[in-house]
Parts: sequence; C-alpha cells; structure tokens
Amino acid sequence: MNRIDLETLAWYHTYFNGLPQRAWKLHQDEEYTEYEVDFLRDVLEIQEDNKVLDLLSGYGRHAIPLANEGVDMTCIDISEEYCDELQSIVNKEKLPIEVICDDVLYYDFGSQQFNAAYCLGNSFSFFPRTDLQRLIQNVADVLIPGGHFVIHTENLAESIFPNFQTRNWMPVREDIIYLTENVYNAEGGYIEAEQTFISGSEKVTYSVRQHIYTLSELCTMFVRAGFEVTATFANLEAEPFVLGDDNVYLLARKI
Repeated sequence: MNRIDLETLAWYHTYFNGLPQRAWKLHQDEEYTEYEVDFLRDVLEIQEDNKVLDLLSGYGRHAIPLANEGVDMTCIDISEEYCDELQSIVNKEKLPIEVICDDVLYYDFGSQQFNAAYCLGNSFSFFPRTDLQRLIQNVADVLIPGGHFVIHTENLAESIFPNFQTRNWMPVREDIIYLTENVYNAEGGYIEAEQTFISGSEKVTYSVRQHIYTLSELCTMFVRAGFEVTATFANLEAEPFVLGDDNVYLLARKI
C-alpha cells in the first residue's frame, strides 16, 4: 500500500493519478456532463468567439464540447495524466484549447483576458481560506468587466452537516471500491479524510483535506474580489439553493 501524506505536499498535487484518477473519471456521468455544458452556455452567456477559462479542468469533459463549438478554451490542471490526455485529444482533433499543467494558485496568465470562467467538479473545497481568496481574486483579475464566473461544490456546510457521515463506501464502475473515513476539524473548518481505493490486488490510501465553507463565506469572498453574486442554484434546473441541498452552483459577475 502506498501512502501519500499532507505533510509533504498539498494532497491534490499527487491525488489525481493512477487508481484515484481512474476512479474519478469512471464516476462521471456523460449525460449529466452534457447537461452541465448546456448550463454553462446559458449562465455564462458564452458566444462562439469568446475566451473561456476552465479551472481544475481535469481531462476536459466540459472544455472539449465547448471547443467543438468554436469557443476558445484555456484549461489549467495540476494532474499531468489529465493534461496529457487532454493535450492528446486537442492535437488529434485540432481543438482551440490551450492546456496548462500547473498550480492554479500561482500560475501567471499575464495579459490574457477571458469573457467567462468556471470551476466545476467539487474542486473549490481543495483550498484553505487564504488560498481560496487568492484563487477567486486571480480569476477576477483576468475576467473582463461583466464577465461571469460559476463554481460548483458539494462541500458546503449547509450540504455536509445535516447528514454528516464519518464512514462511507461505494463501488465504482469496473472493479474499483472506494472507502472513506471522515473526521471534522471544527477549529480549522475542514474534513480530514482517509480515502482508500481498491482494485483487485491494488490498494492505495490517501490523506485528503476538504475545506468546508458556508454559503455566506463563499459569497463574502466573491464580493471581496470584485464580484456580484447573482444566483446560487441547487441543481442544473436553476432551483434556488436551500439548507440540505447536495450541491450548489454559485454564479457571480465581475463588477
């Protein structure tokens, strides 16, 4: 069993490779991804000639269909496996996608400006409060005035705590089993999780830290960075978020 600890690097630097990377990809629902892409087109008001930033883009499940429609995409992710996979598709299909393999917290976009940005896939909980504020500000700095930014997370306090589970497990498609043991650190505002993936004789365990925010905290961070929060949805049907909903899609506009 390989063990990768938070003491050396932030966990997300090394998490998305090998078995966890394969499990995450298999867990995605293609039909739901199509709905998310439709949602992005609508709420971000994407036009064919727009430049759009995909943060923590993974293997490009949202960026590829948008690029196929002529949208100029920039994708950034820290996983070399995901970036290599996406770059291979870009090269093969000659898509208008720039693939950047780097840490989104510190990458310098220079003079680039984007019409819209998004961060889906529950990635916002990766970052502690100071880093998350920096990330939101970084996006604000490269968005044009009036540009929209939408994020998705399942790790709001209002979603997690009504039915907090200390232990959970689930089968993933193919032969992967996922198990987790969760401890909430109230002073730090995060869940410390031991996540184990098992596939045949292969078994890996990761220490994962998910930072838990209230919706009010997130809204305050966006306002500090120069955004106006225009909507908080519970789902892709744009129903308003309420206590106990599993997801939130937060939509903000740069002032």
